[in-house]
Amino acid sequence: MELKRVVVTGLGAVTPLGNTIPDFWNSITNGVSGAGPITRFDASLFKTQFACEVKGFDPSLYFDRKESRKLDIYSQYAIAVAKEAIENSGLDLESVDKDEVGVIFAAGIGGITTFEQEVGYYYQNLENGPKFNPFFIPKMISDIAAGQISIMYGFRGPNYSTASACASSTNAIIDAFTHIRMGKANVILAGGAEMALTPGGVGGFNALTALSTRNDSPETASRPFSKSRDGFVMGDGAGCLVLEELEHALARGANILCEVVGGGMSADAYHLTATHPEGLGARLVMQRALKDAGMSPEAIDYINVHGTSTPVGDISEAKAIKEVFGEHAYKLNISSTKSMTGHLLGAAGAVEAIISVLSVVNDIVPPTINFTEGDEDPDIDYNLNFTFNKAQKRIVNAALSNTFGFGGHNASLIVKKYVQ
Repeated sequence: MELKRVVVTGLGAVTPLGNTIPDFWNSITNGVSGAGPITRFDASLFKTQFACEVKGFDPSLYFDRKESRKLDIYSQYAIAVAKEAIENSGLDLESVDKDEVGVIFAAGIGGITTFEQEVGYYYQNLENGPKFNPFFIPKMISDIAAGQISIMYGFRGPNYSTASACASSTNAIIDAFTHIRMGKANVILAGGAEMALTPGGVGGFNALTALSTRNDSPETASRPFSKSRDGFVMGDGAGCLVLEELEHALARGANILCEVVGGGMSADAYHLTATHPEGLGARLVMQRALKDAGMSPEAIDYINVHGTSTPVGDISEAKAIKEVFGEHAYKLNISSTKSMTGHLLGAAGAVEAIISVLSVVNDIVPPTINFTEGDEDPDIDYNLNFTFNKAQKRIVNAALSNTFGFGGHNASLIVKKYVQ
């Protein structure tokens, strides 16, 4: 069976750095931090009182008030980015065969805002007995964003959600890539959305001691590959990519942004929340992505790393890169854009895949911000080019994006310039 080629023809983003692709890309390439005090709830008694929040999101731009009340915030984000991605792709919704258009959309947690509101009300009013909103379950479940998008547009192709914690939306994109190249769909909207900036979300991650507690300086708290890093910074948002079979895209005269050429998956099989200290799963997943793409390590110009700014994770990922790429590791660019966006959990892979696509399109590598001289970690090799503090222009023929999730889930995606 001859595998079909898969290209990216549309993008959509809602992020702490902008709610459209142009705004987001401008902030990312200029090294802007999306961090600030938490405004979604009173976090004054929490160990962490800051996050990378989406700012100025207006649901009325996408649906009426009655409809928005049926949607958790994460689903609102998902619909918003799907709309932008479809518009960006130029897909003709009147003529496209909707039986051959799918939606694979991830969430690491799902509707935790809805869950906390509904269950909280019940326990505060026990004397009144159970009184739940009929939309409680449909708003909360993590597959519902994919369902909502398909219902809105009438897309009847493959439709489901993926869940692998912080690797969720990379898995969604890899699944979409696989379905299309095997001829099971012509077009798939793939991505992820998350909004877990709630008391339970922040408090739960605080209990794991996973979050930075640098409350005096939120903007500099996410500092991947710095010795003084003390945990990740939570963020919310969503990203969507329109993946399309090449001949289908050419037939309609689509603007092809890049080609998706490989995806890898692996497990650490080591610990619930910590990455393997030697980066075994990270090494394996990058090797598998390269093998799937039929590419040598020397073909990669940029790695958008998982790089969460945690004490163990940053070290193990840097080790894995050196093992996989050898001497070429010192010639490519590496950056952690979580230094700017924070960690978007189930949406991280989609947003970072978008960054990788735009790096290939524009030949720019976004920076890893917040590094200062004198803050070097003796366990990290600084001969590697981490693209500290300022974006770098270079030819980016191919980019690899890493995402690793709680449970030991690892996923890597490779995109490259489209050549006929």
